[in-house]
Amino acid sequence: MSSPSRLAADETLVRRALAVAAGAPAGDVPVGAIVLGPDGRELAAAANRREADGDPFAHAEVLALREAARVLGDGWRLEDCTLVVTLEPCTMCAGAAVAARVGHIVFGAWEPRTGACGSLWDVVRDRRLMHRPEVRGGVLEAECAAILEDFFRARR
Repeated sequence: MSSPSRLAADETLVRRALAVAAGAPAGDVPVGAIVLGPDGRELAAAANRREADGDPFAHAEVLALREAARVLGDGWRLEDCTLVVTLEPCTMCAGAAVAARVGHIVFGAWEPRTGACGSLWDVVRDRRLMHRPEVRGGVLEAECAAILEDFFRARR
């Protein structure tokens, strides 16, 4: 069970990720991600850029994880770092977080079609893996879902 102060802190972080999502390039699904270092300092922030960059791997999480590793400058391990994202990570992004040894994942909206942190799959808690981050989903779920619903409604 999370403490009230932890819940409030996670909500603040997801609000920051929502602000990042709002800056996604036109045509890209508005998903935002931030990575915090072990000391709580923001290391990186990114929004989806798949359409803008023509890159199938330019998910917000992957971009933020890459930048955080660059900022830390001591290899690819992001141990004790926290990945915060507005939408439940897909299998690629969940796998990237596990491979980077992220300590914590916090996300907003659940994604029942592609989510890999408890919805469709649970990649991050698979007991066969050597690293399993702590996960908390559904933080500010309604707000995170609303920006996605607005985006897709406008595209129809």
